[in-house]
Amino acid sequence: MNALRVGIVGCGGIAVRHAHSIAALADRMVLAACCGRGRLKTEGFAAQYGGTAFTDLDAMIDAGIDLAIVTIPPFARAGEVERLAARGVHLLVEKPIALNQPSADAMVAAVEASGVIAAIGFMYRHGEAIKAWKKADAGQSGMMTAAFQCNHLHADWWRIEAQSGGQIVEQLLHLIDLVRHFMGEPDSVYARRARLFHAEPGYDVEDLSAMIFGWDDGRIATLNANNIAVTGIWHKEWALFAEKLTGRFAGWNEADFLRSDGNGEPIVIAGTTSPFVAQLVDLADAIRDRRPPLVTLREGAQTLRLALAARRAADAGCEIRLTDVRS
Repeated sequence: MNALRVGIVGCGGIAVRHAHSIAALADRMVLAACCGRGRLKTEGFAAQYGGTAFTDLDAMIDAGIDLAIVTIPPFARAGEVERLAARGVHLLVEKPIALNQPSADAMVAAVEASGVIAAIGFMYRHGEAIKAWKKADAGQSGMMTAAFQCNHLHADWWRIEAQSGGQIVEQLLHLIDLVRHFMGEPDSVYARRARLFHAEPGYDVEDLSAMIFGWDDGRIATLNANNIAVTGIWHKEWALFAEKLTGRFAGWNEADFLRSDGNGEPIVIAGTTSPFVAQLVDLADAIRDRRPPLVTLREGAQTLRLALAARRAADAGCEIRLTDVRS
């Protein structure tokens, strides 16, 4: 298989991470193009990371690309994913897939109808500790706890709920996705959220939140997030409590698994895999083998459904039955 010609759509911060990952996979893919709205910024990105700069998406497609990595902020997407798929270009779409469920579902339907291979950027699932737990003989998980803590103003668009969806939708989404990945689809959600310490003009998203996902068989997952912790530190952790194992995760590559009966030595996972690189390897293999990627675009829509329900539960101050949620 020849090296895949990759185009990056959107030339912001996360695009840089993808450019580095492409460079690490020179035997599988090459950064052939990038596309952005601003000519000078896009040309600067191309000069630094490679490829030809475009400000017109169709012109980039006409130049010949096999795979597009879509990193445009969610509020700024205007059918690019659908246009790429219709032209036969395979896809990696950064999360969140969209800011509302109808848009997400329409995007998935269009992509699946096209037959292209499309993945969502839930790179946590590619971590060594995540994969180790899925392979472990843990038994049924009864509880998951998770936290995401930081303190940063982020980009202008991130601070506005109408553009980012807020911290639940834009950041905690990764951990909500792990709830689904580890424990399956929950039946209900209750949540709270507030903005306490960020009174800056143009900042209207929550800076702390908490939620409980429940299953009718009694299982529970609790998640919390805040943007009021220590500046410059991005702290993510989660734990799983199962019939046979307890797993404490310090990240996607680091975890300790202990037998719930107290016997045996801990299983220590200390991986070094870049999940950004790993998701591109998986996607390249999926394109070659004509199989679904590890995390399909549809997973992006399904996880968004839970995040939006949690946000609605917080605003309504009540528990929401997820089996009743349609949008």
